[in-house]
Amino acid sequence: MIKLKQTKGFWLSILFAFALFTIVQIVISSALINFYIVNIIMTMGIYIILAVSLHLIIGITGQFSIGHAGFLAVGAYTSAVFTMKLGQPLLIGLIAGGLAAAIAGMLIGIPSLRLKGDYLAIATLGFGEIVRITFFNIDYIGGPSGMMVSQLTTWPWVFGCMLLTILVIRNFTNSTHGRACISVREDEIAADAMGINTTYYKVVAFLIGSFFAGVGGALWAHNFYIIQPSQFGFLKSFDILIFVVLGGLGSMSGAVIAAILLTLVSMLLTEYPETRMVIYSLILIITMLYRPRGLLGTKEVTSLFTNRRNKKGGPKDGNTHTVA
Repeated sequence: MIKLKQTKGFWLSILFAFALFTIVQIVISSALINFYIVNIIMTMGIYIILAVSLHLIIGITGQFSIGHAGFLAVGAYTSAVFTMKLGQPLLIGLIAGGLAAAIAGMLIGIPSLRLKGDYLAIATLGFGEIVRITFFNIDYIGGPSGMMVSQLTTWPWVFGCMLLTILVIRNFTNSTHGRACISVREDEIAADAMGINTTYYKVVAFLIGSFFAGVGGALWAHNFYIIQPSQFGFLKSFDILIFVVLGGLGSMSGAVIAAILLTLVSMLLTEYPETRMVIYSLILIITMLYRPRGLLGTKEVTSLFTNRRNKKGGPKDGNTHTVA
């Protein structure tokens, strides 16, 4: 019965997602909104991909990584080379960008994921800066001037990649491997004592998260016409990190909601560049003061709609206590 309810909830979620896709597609095709609003929607979808991919690394596996912009850059430049230099379609660019970022994640993950806490954060931050400086000095991709990219990203591509990212990471989290990653987050020493290969699962989570970050980078590159190394600095990593922390560590729904809200706030404040970051920072400070565990904590949106029923016990006496 429980499996039937879970299956029903899954297909209802899929139905809602495709209804949302259809509505947005009709609105865009009918030109009911201008290009600026369309760009906001595209950016929102890309940020959701990045937030959910980092959620697997930090929220599920508990690895404090602040080099996600490096994987974003690898995916962006790799896909741009495949589409602009080699004449391949966007699909090939998306796959190539994701695979290149996954390989980079594996290369940085195997040696550095033996580190913990602040040391891992510093290592991943260094990786992101190495990637940025490397692209800065490669003339083939434009160097510091950047690389011109055709606008190939559309709403169907963004929605498809976003849905695929959410489904894969959700299913991975609910699998045996996902439970192993959660055990690493809760107590790595205890997980290791129980026979779980903690380094293996940290690398796997890092590889999956970096793959989808690379896919997000490919969509990013083909949405903004030009990509430059300066776009992928450590501040971009902190932007993505804020989505995960603000939404709630361990909550995929929270990461998605935070990505949507902060993207809207950031875009609405573009007319006030002097006070934009001040207001943005105040919103984060107030949220952290009153919701230190994030918007949803470790819960998902679906848990808010479940009926809380009292567990059935033995016969009740007159004082509403169950009789042993």
